[in-house]
Amino acid sequence: MNKHYLQSQIKSSGTAYLCWFFLGCHYAYLGKWGLQFLYWFTFGGLAIWCIVDLFHIPTKISNHNMIISSQISEIEKNEKEEMHARNMAMINASRNS
Repeated sequence: MNKHYLQSQIKSSGTAYLCWFFLGCHYAYLGKWGLQFLYWFTFGGLAIWCIVDLFHIPTKISNHNMIISSQISEIEKNEKEEMHARNMAMINASRNS
């Protein structure tokens, strides 16, 4: 995956609350369409699920962003290792010349 694409996928709790309040589409905002349709078809779990989500949205956003952050750090680590290997190859090539 591209690091810039992943950075664009980081979500905001404020936007998630707006989605929850106006359309009840906070699961769609996170890309969880199966849960979103279930949420809509059960009318927010007969409003119980709706109230529970009111308190769990920050945790859901944090978990989503943590997964993305770990993927970004893995990409950056690989880029750093590749750069180091490239630099070492250049140093070895200059010594052999």
